[in-house]
Amino acid sequence: MCGIVAYVGHRQAHEVIIKGLKRLEYRGYDSTGIALLNGGLNVYKKKGKVAELESFLKGQNLNSKIGMGHTRWATHGEPNDENAHPHYSATKNLAIIHNGIIENYSALKQDLLRKGHTFLSETDTEVFIHFIEDIKNNENCSIEEAVRLALTKVVGAYAIVVMSFEDPSLLIAARKGSPLVLGVGRGEFFMASDATPIIEYTNEVIYLNDQEIAIINDGTLTIKDTSNLPLTPYVQTVDLELEAIEKGGYEHFMLKEIFEQPRSIKDCMRGRLDSVSGRLILGGLREYVNKLVQADRIIIIACGTSWHAGLVAEYFFEEFCRVPVEVEYASEFRYRNPIIREGDVVIAISQSGETADTLAAIELAKSKGAIIFGVCNVVGSSIPRATHAGAYTHAGPEIGVASTKAFTAQLTVLNMIALIVAEKKGTITEQKFNEILVEMENLPAKVEKVLALNEQIKYIANEFKDSTNFIYLGRGYNFPVALEGALKLKEISYIHAEGYPAAEMKHGPIALIDEDMPVAFIATKDSSYEKVVSNIQEVKARKGRVISIVTEGDTQIPKMSEFVIEVPHVTESLMPLISVVPLQLLSYHIAVMRGCNVDQPRNLAKSVTVE
Repeated sequence: MCGIVAYVGHRQAHEVIIKGLKRLEYRGYDSTGIALLNGGLNVYKKKGKVAELESFLKGQNLNSKIGMGHTRWATHGEPNDENAHPHYSATKNLAIIHNGIIENYSALKQDLLRKGHTFLSETDTEVFIHFIEDIKNNENCSIEEAVRLALTKVVGAYAIVVMSFEDPSLLIAARKGSPLVLGVGRGEFFMASDATPIIEYTNEVIYLNDQEIAIINDGTLTIKDTSNLPLTPYVQTVDLELEAIEKGGYEHFMLKEIFEQPRSIKDCMRGRLDSVSGRLILGGLREYVNKLVQADRIIIIACGTSWHAGLVAEYFFEEFCRVPVEVEYASEFRYRNPIIREGDVVIAISQSGETADTLAAIELAKSKGAIIFGVCNVVGSSIPRATHAGAYTHAGPEIGVASTKAFTAQLTVLNMIALIVAEKKGTITEQKFNEILVEMENLPAKVEKVLALNEQIKYIANEFKDSTNFIYLGRGYNFPVALEGALKLKEISYIHAEGYPAAEMKHGPIALIDEDMPVAFIATKDSSYEKVVSNIQEVKARKGRVISIVTEGDTQIPKMSEFVIEVPHVTESLMPLISVVPLQLLSYHIAVMRGCNVDQPRNLAKSVTVE
């Protein structure tokens, strides 16, 4: 959830770290801080965003070739200067930054208090570094050994970096359940929560695995596990361009990522789908695809927007593959003693590949003998390494906290998986299979047409920017789109919004309808069209304000709607990739007009790496 950056080499460390923190600010922006070795082990930290820290640092002596920084999403302790990272040990000879939660911190703290330790913050992280120093003193061992021993005794998730006043070229990093990547340069090393702060300097990286420790000392890298066994580093080349993590002239990353969807959908299909030859291949599934074909049940686990993608996928698999599907919140899955049989197939969906709840659900399902498929965007992240097989979405970096292009890329991959399985099972006709392939290849151009409606959607947003509530309604494939539209509005504009199946409106929500209630209908031409027409009439009869997303050429629903957004026709199963785009733009423009921080909405972080 928090962002970590560290550096040792020939550059000015603070320049690398501050720039890196800005690129990681989507992971947390409650408070931020850095530690540098410049005459002492000096920590500088402030409540608020990186800009507040930059102002605080003006005039300070920052000359140092080694340092580390942190941007925080608060778990233990409210956002303030004291709870900001880095944290000192008792003697201030050690400092730490930490992403994760130490679950047994309270017991550790009580023991340290009895020994005379005092704490300046409310955080589990400060307890962690005091504990490391206590071990070092009691065992009379090296810092490296103290860190290793501490990691064998703490319970929870962590990605940490430790610095020492006594060892001015030493950085120690470790991870369990929270991401950490090492960048290998020429005479320099980088550490970060993901590759975005590193790519400007090197594309050679090492992804630390769980319970691995990296020690950089005097320009040499050593990797061990927590049992002290030396490991051979596996250096990978990251395929990431610096331009991909910049705004590229857009006001916000979210807007950029909405407008990148034609390209991200195309990239998702590139080399996998060819409608001319009728070819559809996902190399990551090849070894296990028969497990999907033979499955009696598919369980989809995800959180947030990825869960909504899973709901759409339920329609894909049940319609085309004729296999029952259950869609589960990963955060609830392992706490309700779920029934998992050997041979069940679990599909885990995550943009970041680091979602803690989804990782925990994967481990539970694997322990019961299930086959796990991953659908993920970030190469080298934890979920692809924890699953048996899967497919990357290739959407490119998504920096905006509110997910947009990841959703449509996930739907593209999930649809392709369902089609491959259906073809092998013989549950889809060759004609239908080929028709959908053609439709999929045309999706980028049709999304471009929707994006051309941006100014019209901006006009509608201005009409509703002061609303306090919103309802989103859809049926069939468009019901999860209604949920996603409501989530986007809540996330970035702080307007209360709810999504429902349109038919459920009269089972309660219709009581909310009055002349001030905006109701957004996803009302495209599909098998439920006539039913949605009736639902719109019910809202109109109660003076609700109707915004309708309709298929181009529709003449019936526009007559009943106050505002209409026309989208291109596409086969029913692919419509969510089209119909969600106007809702993304609507929420974006409403949030901007309300003065909200679109890319960094309050209380949220991009990647939920703690439970």
